[in-house]
Amino acid sequence: MFGLVVRFTCKDEASAEAFDRLVAETIEQIRRHEPGTIVYASHRVEGRPLERIFYELYRDRDAFEAHERTEHTRRFLAARDEYLASVEVDWLHLQDGKGVTP
Repeated sequence: MFGLVVRFTCKDEASAEAFDRLVAETIEQIRRHEPGTIVYASHRVEGRPLERIFYELYRDRDAFEAHERTEHTRRFLAARDEYLASVEVDWLHLQDGKGVTP
């Protein structure tokens, strides 16, 4: 299993709304076309209206790389910077957990 957590900070409220629309379009395509993507969740952060956190789990590194090559992910990556002030990525290596196999 392979995962990451990404923190996005939007530029302003209008950018956050546009970013959320872009995310919704992208997640719909992930649901339809990515069997190797186990979890792809976008979260709002309580008390921080411009922040979003993605939690992503993939079957393995190959599934993540396949995700990165899809048209919908490339579109998301190309469009997102228009709305963002910053992006932080933490790469995860599963040790143990419920509902997952290390």
